[in-house]
Amino acid sequence: MAKGKSDVQVATFADHHVITQPNPLRKVLRRVAEKDLDDPVARAEKALAGLSGEFKNWMAIEADRLSAAHAVILRNGFTNETRDELFRAAHDIKGDAATFGFPSASAAAESLCRIIEHAPDLDQVPSNLIAHHINAIQAIVRERTKLDTAAMASELSKQLRGIADVFLTHANRNRPEHLEAILAPSIAPAE
Repeated sequence: MAKGKSDVQVATFADHHVITQPNPLRKVLRRVAEKDLDDPVARAEKALAGLSGEFKNWMAIEADRLSAAHAVILRNGFTNETRDELFRAAHDIKGDAATFGFPSASAAAESLCRIIEHAPDLDQVPSNLIAHHINAIQAIVRERTKLDTAAMASELSKQLRGIADVFLTHANRNRPEHLEAILAPSIAPAE
């Protein structure tokens, strides 16, 4: 304790005192020349660019996972487990697709997540509505490298969202607490 007291500085003024504590971090700080400054954002972007060649493959794996979850539902019907796996697969695509360069797949996956979340009874959801979402995601991931597909994929995602909104609004007409969430704007990134 006595050792630290000698480092404390006290400035006395007419109506107050200012006590300045020593800063022990000054001893461990290393000054870096302006030209050697590290930019962590630039490093992260460089690392992401290095991985970008893998994004299409990662998205194909996620899209296949979604299709596999749907295939199990077609065979066995909706259970808590099959519903949860379909939702997780769609939710993962919703979260990852924009980062990996597939924002339209993200929008279609968000629309599918909304159906799974807000449909009062998934067995009453037209099977082709779910299938169209999954097929759209598969097509967006598969065709992303071809020219002029971004506008078509974006339009497809918007159309799916519109159809899902009409279905969910009708299915929840007697559940007003769900209508506000159903009619809320998309949170998926736009292209």
